[in-house]
Amino acid sequence: MRITVYDVLDYLASGMSEQEILDDFPDLTRDDIRACLAFAADRERRLVSFGIS
Repeated sequence: MRITVYDVLDYLASGMSEQEILDDFPDLTRDDIRACLAFAADRERRLVSFGIS
């Protein structure tokens, strides 16, 4: 089963805990969730550096 970065971020934003996400998607790891957060932070940093907000 595939889950997108955006899905993980949406679950976190809606209040799901890491553990709840891991319980619902047993193929995911904590490192996967951290990678999603790192992706979002990097994307935000790039948007801000280009003056887009």
